[in-house]
Amino acid sequence: MDRRSDDLPRVHDAFRALREALSAEIVGQAALIERLLIALLADGHLLVEGAPGLAKTSAIRALAARMDAEFARVQFTPDLLPADLTGTEVWRPQEGRFEFQAGPIFHPILLADEINRAPAKVQSALLEAMGERQVTVGRATYALPALFLVMATQNPIEQEGTFPLPEAQLDRFLMYVRIGYPEIAAETEILRLARERARVALHAPAPVVDRMPLSDVFAARAAVLELHLAPPVERYLIELVLASRDAARYDPALARRIAWGASPRGSIALERCARAHAWLAGRDFVTPDDVRVVAPDVLRHRILPSYEATAEGWDGDRLVAELLQRVPLP
Repeated sequence: MDRRSDDLPRVHDAFRALREALSAEIVGQAALIERLLIALLADGHLLVEGAPGLAKTSAIRALAARMDAEFARVQFTPDLLPADLTGTEVWRPQEGRFEFQAGPIFHPILLADEINRAPAKVQSALLEAMGERQVTVGRATYALPALFLVMATQNPIEQEGTFPLPEAQLDRFLMYVRIGYPEIAAETEILRLARERARVALHAPAPVVDRMPLSDVFAARAAVLELHLAPPVERYLIELVLASRDAARYDPALARRIAWGASPRGSIALERCARAHAWLAGRDFVTPDDVRVVAPDVLRHRILPSYEATAEGWDGDRLVAELLQRVPLP
């Protein structure tokens, strides 16, 4: 066994400790915390939808605070320009040349807050960087950090004056996560923590937290890719995606409700997320349950209902649920 393999138990323990620390700080949003870690392990990006005050910003800030990586938050607004995100070239008259000043997109961890409030050009600049892992300004191209995690948020309540993300651009997100209000026990704990933090803030400086080195993240990503994926489980994963394109094999009525199915990018995302979910659970193999747990967040924005289905109240969530019922387990 090589040195890297010997170190994997320590890396896994570090991720377990990270998960526990985030869960203690962000109460009532266990699913969001797990999806953040899955995105980190699967090298993808998150779109999170939820009402204000549900700790979306706090969750990504807490993750960044515990990693050896810089964090930036960009508030998306209708007057935001692409250069406000990517950076721009500034003329230096003393030197007689342009100098590139990098924008917030060059931070390893980026929060794009209320992404649907910015116009299409800004959204495209972000989504292009997410897909290509580089930014082009003028004639020069600049590579983004090796660790590059974007969490974009959108508010489902206020839709006036927003610019909804086109379906083709939504496909760039590894997962589309929807979060709701916490249960009464969790909200009671939130109140207790808020009171405790207010008391501590009055009498003591902010605590210093241990930061996870980025080498641990890359080692964990490599370990995730080495998990065993049995052929029957792989076939089940592919069948789920294929069924979204040709549901008539299982239910002709369901096929009429699907306008577009998931692309091969959906298959890749589903496998990477299932692997990450299995690794976080402490297993060295992927099960059908790993696939089923992450499938709604991976596929809800990749399977589009037809006009008739939309009129009947169907959405991506319901279509994914129907597919999970109809595609037989291996």
